[in-house]
Amino acid sequence: MMIALRIIYFTIVLSTFSVRAGAEDFTKAVSPPYYRVHYEGSTNEGELKIGVTYTVWIPPGVKILRGVIVHQHGCGEGGCKDGVTAAYDLHWQALARKQECALLGPAYEQSQKDDCHWWCDPRNGSEKIFLQSLANLAKQSNHPELETVPWALWGHSGGGDWVGDMFITHPDRTIAVWVRSSAPPYEKEWKDMTGSEIPAAAYAVPVMCNLGAQEGLTVKTGRYAFIWGVVHSYFKEFRAKGGLIGVAVDPNSSHDCGNSRYLAIPWFDACLIARLPEKAGDANLKPMPVNSAWLAPLLGKKTQPAAKFTGDARTSVWLPNERIARAWVEYEKNGNVRDTTPPPAPTNMRVSRTGELSWDAEADLESGIAAFIIERDGVKIARVPKDNLGYFVGRPVFQRVNGGDTPATPLAEMRYTDSKARKGSKHSYTVRTINSVGLESKPCVAVATP
Repeated sequence: MMIALRIIYFTIVLSTFSVRAGAEDFTKAVSPPYYRVHYEGSTNEGELKIGVTYTVWIPPGVKILRGVIVHQHGCGEGGCKDGVTAAYDLHWQALARKQECALLGPAYEQSQKDDCHWWCDPRNGSEKIFLQSLANLAKQSNHPELETVPWALWGHSGGGDWVGDMFITHPDRTIAVWVRSSAPPYEKEWKDMTGSEIPAAAYAVPVMCNLGAQEGLTVKTGRYAFIWGVVHSYFKEFRAKGGLIGVAVDPNSSHDCGNSRYLAIPWFDACLIARLPEKAGDANLKPMPVNSAWLAPLLGKKTQPAAKFTGDARTSVWLPNERIARAWVEYEKNGNVRDTTPPPAPTNMRVSRTGELSWDAEADLESGIAAFIIERDGVKIARVPKDNLGYFVGRPVFQRVNGGDTPATPLAEMRYTDSKARKGSKHSYTVRTINSVGLESKPCVAVATP
C-alpha cells in the first residue's frame, strides 16, 4: 500500500489539520505565500509510521528560489507541537527573504508513546517523505526548482539527529548544518548504521554544534548531561578530519534553544552568501572559501584569522568569517549577540473606521521584532504586545518563542484598536518596530479621517 498523501490546494479549500502530538488541534487557514502537504502514516515495512505535515513559506516576489531553509523540531509531543509554526517565524523569514530561499517547517505527529526514531532516523521513511514533500510543494507553489535546490538544515534535539544524518547522506545538496542539543553520528556509528564510510564531501559542509552550558558543562547530572560528551566526541573526530565545524555554548540555557537564533541566523547568512549558486535554481553549491575563516580554541574566548592562528587548527573551532567570529565570542560570553542597526520600518499601515489599526512588518535580520510602538497625534498610546507574558525563551519578542525556537500559539497579530480616539476627529497614527535589543525603526504613518 502506498503512503496516503493529501495535498491541500489552498486557493480552493480551507486547510484544517490536527497535530495529534499537541494538547490542542492546530487549525489554520493557509494561503499563498504559505503552502502545505500532509502525509498519513504507513503500516508498510520501511515506510514512515506516523503522519507528518510540511508547511513552507515562499518569499513574496521571488521568481526562482535559490535554496530551502529547513527548521526541524525535536522529539516528543511538545517538539512536534512546536514544529507547526516554524514556517511562520518572522525572524527566520527575514533570512529566507534575504537569500531568496523557502522556509520549511515539518511537524511529525509523534505521540508520547511513539518511538522518536520512527522519524528522526531518516532510513525509517522520513527521508523519502521529505523528498516527496519537496516535489509536491514544488507543484503546488509553482516553484518547480523547490524539488532540486540545496538545503540549509537546522535541527533541535532529535531534529539534530535527523539533520545530522541527512547532511551526511546528501552532502552535495547541503549548504550548512546547525545542530542544537545533539550531534551527527561519528565515523564508527555511521559505519555501524549504514555499512559505509562517511563521504569525504561531508567534511566540506559547514557544521555548527550548539548546546546549553547546562547540558553537561555547568550541570553534570540529569537528563541532558550526556549531550556535552556526545558533542565533544563528534567535534574532535570531525575537526581532526578537516571538517568545517564549530561549537557554540550558550552559558544561560539547557535543552531549550535560548538565544541561539541570534547566532544561528547570521551564521547561516554567512554560509548562504558563500555557498549558494550565483544562478537562482541551480543546484551546484560553491565550496566554502578557506581564506576568510577564523579559528578559536574549543571553549575559548578569543578568535584569530585562520592564517594567524597560533593553536592547533585540528582541535580548533572553525568559524566562517570575522563577523561571525566576533558574534561567537559575544554568544560564548553571555548568550547574546549585539546589534547596532535599527530594524526595518513597518509598512502598509491601515486604520479602519472603528479605530482598528493594522500593519505589515519585516523582521530585523540581526535581532528580530520585540514589539511595536503606537502613537496618536505624536503621543505614545500603546505598545504591542503590552507585556511579554506567557512562556518564552531567550529575549522577549513579539512572536513569543518556545523551547523549540518557533513562535508560540496563538500567533501574534499586527493589530491594535484605539478605543479612546475622539469620534468624528482626524487623527494621525504612527507605528514603529522595536527589535530585541531595543532599537527603534523609522515610523510608518497613516491618517484616520472621520
